[in-house]
Amino acid sequence: MNNKAKIDCANHEPRNDEAVPSVAVDSVSAEKRQGLFEERPLPLDEIAPRVLRYRSRRDFLLFGAGAIAALAGGGFLLPQDTLRRIGVRRTVNSPAKDWFLNRALRIDDDVAEALYSGNRRVPTYTKSQITPLKNNYNGATPDPGYISGWNLTIDGLDSGLSISLDIRNLMTRFSVHEQITRLVCVEGWSVIAWWAGLRFDDLLRAYPPMSQAKWARVESSVNLDESGNPDPYFMSIDLATARHPQTLLATHFNGQPLTVDHGAPLRLLVPVKLGLKNVKAITKITYSADEPRDYWAERGYSRYDGI
Repeated sequence: MNNKAKIDCANHEPRNDEAVPSVAVDSVSAEKRQGLFEERPLPLDEIAPRVLRYRSRRDFLLFGAGAIAALAGGGFLLPQDTLRRIGVRRTVNSPAKDWFLNRALRIDDDVAEALYSGNRRVPTYTKSQITPLKNNYNGATPDPGYISGWNLTIDGLDSGLSISLDIRNLMTRFSVHEQITRLVCVEGWSVIAWWAGLRFDDLLRAYPPMSQAKWARVESSVNLDESGNPDPYFMSIDLATARHPQTLLATHFNGQPLTVDHGAPLRLLVPVKLGLKNVKAITKITYSADEPRDYWAERGYSRYDGI
């Protein structure tokens, strides 16, 4: 008798007045048609214990070999200081390592730049959400003596001229805009701060760069290293980011003129970038067609530094 779904007459009891047929009635099988998207039962796969142990041992060995290979490859990419801390004394720095890391970082920058939208805005906050901002100068904080003779030089203009502006020129010519945004540091901390200043885009409109310009080099000649020696700070920023409506040339912090700690008298504020792009005490802006040098990119950091 077929074990599939069937019509089984064995339990049909005939009435007394009903004649039992003399011919045996065969069971009639009715196969259920399976739909195209209907779930099918998984096939059973029986494995002998000896085979299972062999496969488990083989997979474990393969996993271990893969883990060792990954560790060795990862060790090749780790900084020398990190390797030294974990007990590896051999120096593994090489041109191939630098090329690989720089290439990977550049690809990451290219992807971030491709996804960037000029319409994107970072969140803004209320004054009740402001948090303290520490002095995080790169190197030593400059002596405030430079402020009395400070001026901003702009090169690479469409006019072919080089201009120089003092803080009074900037404050009287341009409208002041306020915003409360988050400053994100590459070191892993962030704060919410209240800034005011002129929009970089307003400066670009007032003093247009040369037609082929795509970049701006923003620098501070008053920057010092940790020993207090001159260490000019310079950073590259694409003009699309410079024109972002939240990119400011800040003159005020928490309702007061900038102090030396926070980049007096003029600093760059780019909320869509990490803090290392936010140059303090700007002294010069130069527009160029080619991407200029960048202080931290030359030290192994990203050039893009977006958030």
